[in-house]
Amino acid sequence: MNRRSLILLAALAGLAGAAGYYFVLKPRMTTPVTVKVPSSAATTDAAAASQTQLAAVIPEFKLADSDGTLRSLKDDWKGKALIVNFWATWCAPCRREIPLLNQLAADRAKDNFQVVGVAIDFRDKVLAYAQEMQIDYPMLIGEQDALDAAAAFGVDAVGLPFTIFTDTSGRVIALHMGELTADEADLILGAVSDVNSGQTDPAQARQAIATALAALPPTTEQKSGG
Repeated sequence: MNRRSLILLAALAGLAGAAGYYFVLKPRMTTPVTVKVPSSAATTDAAAASQTQLAAVIPEFKLADSDGTLRSLKDDWKGKALIVNFWATWCAPCRREIPLLNQLAADRAKDNFQVVGVAIDFRDKVLAYAQEMQIDYPMLIGEQDALDAAAAFGVDAVGLPFTIFTDTSGRVIALHMGELTADEADLILGAVSDVNSGQTDPAQARQAIATALAALPPTTEQKSGG
């Protein structure tokens, strides 16, 4: 994705962001494929479609962190259960998630969870916004290479934000498409904790997560369709 295309994407997202839209785009495409309003049905359909191709383990790729050092999710946080959040500064739902992710980073560190942000955005924009929002977790930053990282996870169509959850062995347990809520995070992390402790396996955890999320009441946005 070239700089002009990313600027166009950011501008369009700014226009749609107030209504809670998220963008769906393909790696190596220069324009967004479509724009959708996230609802419970749309989010579930997107997640289900992506889950069929989801990587079994953390893939090998490297992205520059806030200091410009190349980091690997697979190697640099080995032994941690990861909460990998793909986002952009121009994405309104992404921005709304940040306080929750900061809270998860603080509260869940004792349980061996690590939040890592992956920004599909311009480096200068991300660094400025991260400072403004006092983001307390590591940030990896890229443009096309960050889209390639999403594709390496098996997320062929990228709707921002989305979050990938892994266990301490590096196995991918769950993919959450759209804005994450505290209730959803608690359910997913509880299931991952059960995998980490050996109480269940990844397949059982995925089924438990799907069942528990389906039973949650709709959010205010989902009720209004926005």
